[in-house]
Amino acid sequence: MVPDPRLPPAKRILEAAKALFASRGYEQTTTAMIARQAGTSESQIVKHFETKEGLLATIFNDGWSRIAQQLEGLRSIKSGLDRLEVLVSVLMNAFRSDPALKELMLFEGRRMRREGQLMLTNGYLSFVRVVDECLEQMRLNGELNPELDTQALRSGFIGMFEGMLRDQLLAARSNYPADYSLEAMQLVFRHVLNSFLVNNSGRCENPFLRASDGGSLE
Repeated sequence: MVPDPRLPPAKRILEAAKALFASRGYEQTTTAMIARQAGTSESQIVKHFETKEGLLATIFNDGWSRIAQQLEGLRSIKSGLDRLEVLVSVLMNAFRSDPALKELMLFEGRRMRREGQLMLTNGYLSFVRVVDECLEQMRLNGELNPELDTQALRSGFIGMFEGMLRDQLLAARSNYPADYSLEAMQLVFRHVLNSFLVNNSGRCENPFLRASDGGSLE
């Protein structure tokens, strides 16, 4: 994708880098390629982002910040369970509307390091805090199995979500057997989530309780 030439250089560079990183991979993309596609010079990349790694960090931070901004309204939802389900919908819609960002986060996110140290973007940390708030509210509301550590549960949820999305991308690139939709992923997520809940008697809820009652999971 060639960026709109009317955009400022920094914006054109970001758009070109995101498209190239997603299609070619981070290692196979050079700053010369990015500058050429952005219709500018490598000196502009250095001026605005310092390095290729700085470009990738900015793309990730901008992407997660946009997602976190969409999640700000969740705090008005009293039920932690409802918050979490809305969060999943927002995340899926964000990846559906920006496939390049989805590919980068899943295949290049682990390489975010600076001077040998793992680097977490502020946008991603904001997203993690929102998930933690959802789970903590569920715990306070008595919805969540009290034996569970909310941070471990959050890591499990995010890992499961990333794994399903990554396999989906592998299926698109090869013959990997993962031909399922985002809606199918959301249904799996909800069933798994239900297994961590307690019902009014304080016992763990049947993970398929809602479906077996004839109600819709949508």
